[in-house]
Amino acid sequence: MNEDRLVVCGIAGSLRKQSWNWMLLRAAALLAPDDIEVRLSKQLPDIPLFNEDLLVDEPPAVGALRAEVAEADALMIATPEYNGGVPGVLKNVLDWLSLPLGRSVLEGKPVAIMGASPGRLGTARSQFELRNTFVFSRSPVLPGPEVLVSHADQHFDAAGRLTDQLAIDRIGLLFDGLRQYARLNKQEVVLLP
Repeated sequence: MNEDRLVVCGIAGSLRKQSWNWMLLRAAALLAPDDIEVRLSKQLPDIPLFNEDLLVDEPPAVGALRAEVAEADALMIATPEYNGGVPGVLKNVLDWLSLPLGRSVLEGKPVAIMGASPGRLGTARSQFELRNTFVFSRSPVLPGPEVLVSHADQHFDAAGRLTDQLAIDRIGLLFDGLRQYARLNKQEVVLLP
């Protein structure tokens, strides 16, 4: 991390191009302060289902995503909620990135989580489940604030811009938290085995 600039890798857990979570992630990128650059990953559609047989010759899209995450100081994930949990496509990506054990690009990487949903819970359950996934990779997840955009169709305009002021304010607080966590992470924090 450059002392003056924080690089955040943004991942939306949906393959649909006009998903609410892509819109939310793009909104966050536009809201980022001048000292934070959000780079939106577009690798997810090309990531195959996790298969240990493929570890011998890692698929190019997995390597490209791994490099994007490695180059970033932090992650920002916008997750949908499918059947009350984390979408399979997002869990699949995290399974790939969690390897190799003990040397994963996720280890120690600060993570901010948010989500948008047409439902009334605004991805609360999938965010909770996602936090548990990051325990395994030893990635510090910001404890808050929660960005839960419920009834998403009412909080984006026709051009896909976020209009929910509470979510906009909370995204700003997420950036503040990522900045603090990333600085702590660079102070050679030793993770216990």
